Formats: sequence, structure tokens, C-alpha cells
Amino acid sequence: MAKIAFFEVEDWEKEHIKEKLKGHDIIFFKESLTKAHMPRISKHDIIAVFIYSEIGKEVLDSLPKLRLVTTMSTGFDHIDIKECKKRGITVCNVPTYGENTVAEHTFGLILTITRKIGEAVDRTRKGDFTLGGLRGYDLKGKTIGVVGCGNIGRHVIRIARGFEMNVLVFDLFQKPKLAKKMGFRYASLENLLRNSDIITLHAPYNKATRHMINNKTIKLMKKGAVLINTSRGGLVDTGALLKALDKGAISAAGLDVLEGECFIKEEKQLLHSKFAKTCDLRTALQDHILLKRNNVYITPHNAFNSSEALYRILDTTIDNIKAFLRKKPINVVK
Repeated sequence: MAKIAFFEVEDWEKEHIKEKLKGHDIIFFKESLTKAHMPRISKHDIIAVFIYSEIGKEVLDSLPKLRLVTTMSTGFDHIDIKECKKRGITVCNVPTYGENTVAEHTFGLILTITRKIGEAVDRTRKGDFTLGGLRGYDLKGKTIGVVGCGNIGRHVIRIARGFEMNVLVFDLFQKPKLAKKMGFRYASLENLLRNSDIITLHAPYNKATRHMINNKTIKLMKKGAVLINTSRGGLVDTGALLKALDKGAISAAGLDVLEGECFIKEEKQLLHSKFAKTCDLRTALQDHILLKRNNVYITPHNAFNSSEALYRILDTTIDNIKAFLRKKPINVVK
């Protein structure tokens, strides 16, 4: 029987964890780990945390029996990996959990635009059943440009192929066998922008990708293209997007993220009470210049937020613990 301490868990998560880890001595804390918790967990073998729990030398000194740290996140920079290795402590993470979830939301935005779903629902609620101005267009035969072919991008490609779309992909690391298997073609960013009816962004945010959609790259786009961003707001220059929407260079945009959002490491942060205290998303975004435009469809950084995705985080964490106890650890951070 292992002694396990879970930090930063909500009430709804506790029952699921208890059910899956029957027979172990488990203690739960809603808050992040601090010095004040040390007397209660000093003899624990395993701790499970989220990103607000800093695991450094001082914490590790207080946990002499600790053998495993498993974080309920993809990122792990809140854990001193080197210090853990010195002490023979295994560190595990949740490498993926929401790739299909975000991809499905991406197509929710695409269909909202191409089939004018938002306008149709608003009109019907007002008792107006006329069809004028509601004519959309098919996805079949259209070309979608997928920028970034990671876990999420690959799910987007699978869905697009199901709609019988042509798929162009821009990625720094090309895999010809994958392209052949999934039925897409690699293209330079320039060629992708020139030839895509819909462009969807699934790239990480860094110095190289900041404002990758800007005045210059927008000029390369097919006139009237649709832009989708469910990745990070900083990939798109808001000013350039506004100009393009005004001129009709871009016909519509579907955005789950906006430039000006608070810094977000992990999407699950958005559900955490501590995030709400440090970042007022409503204040940050309510006056955003794109918010009230008729040809812009915005969701509140909600693409990750499905029951299945959140349970996958828990289940991967639980699997990390079980595998470690079987002496066959998985998802080990190296």
C-alpha cells in the first residue's frame, strides 16, 4: 500500500481517484503544496501535483521517503528535475490529453462560419425563419491549410479528410510516410497561404511564431480565406487581422484565443481558482477590438474543455502511479 498525496484537486476529482486507486492510503488537498503541508506528508511515497506546486530542493529535503512526483500537466518546469534525479525520485507527466478535443472544437468554429450557424440560431430565436443571407458552402473539395502537424494538427487532418477536403500542411519536421498514410501534402508556409480556403493554426507560441499571421503573410492568402486559431493568441497580429477583415482579404475568423490573454502555461489553469485570482480574463478581453465584429466568431479559450479531456488528465496520472508501483514507469520526464 502506497502513501499518496494529491494536491490542487477539485471535489469531483476525488471520488474518481479513490475508485481507481483502491487499497492505497490517499490524502487530498485542494490547495497547492507549501511548507505547511510537510508535517502531514513527510512519510509519503508519492505526490501528485499541478503547476502551482513548486517542487524544489527545500520541499524534497522535507520528504525523505518520496519516490515519485507525478504532475497533472504536460509542462513540468515547476519541478526541479535534476534534484529529483540526484535523489532517485521518478518524475512523470501527462504528455497529451486534449488533442482530439481541440481538433473537434476547431471544426466547430469552421462549421459555424461556413454554414452560418451563429446567424441562423440568432435569427430563429427571434422567430424569423427566413433563409436570406444564410447560404453557406460545403467543405468537400475545399483546401484546408494546417499550420503545425503535432498531435492536434494530425487530428485536424483526420477530420478534414473525413469531410473529403484537400489538406496542405506546413511543419518544420516533415514525415513523408505520415503524409502518404494520412493523405495530405506538405507545403511551404507561402504556398499553404496562397492555396488554402481555410487556414488553421496549431503551432506553439515562441519568438519564431509570434505574429506569424501579419500584414505580409496575409497578403499571400487567397482572397476571402477563413482563419482559425485555437492555439495561442500571439500567433496572430490583431491589427493586421482587423485590416484584412475590413478589406475582405480574410472573410471570417474563428478564434478560441486572443492576443492580450494572460499568460497560460496549461489550459487546465483556466479552471483553477488560483488562475482566476491572478488573471481576470473578462477584464482582459471584454473590450477586445475583435469581440463585436460580425465576421469574427470567438470562444473563451474553451477548446480544451471537455469532460473526456479532463478525465484523461486524471486517468493518465493514475496510470503513472500504477505503472510506477509495478516497477514499469511510464511517461517519465527525462
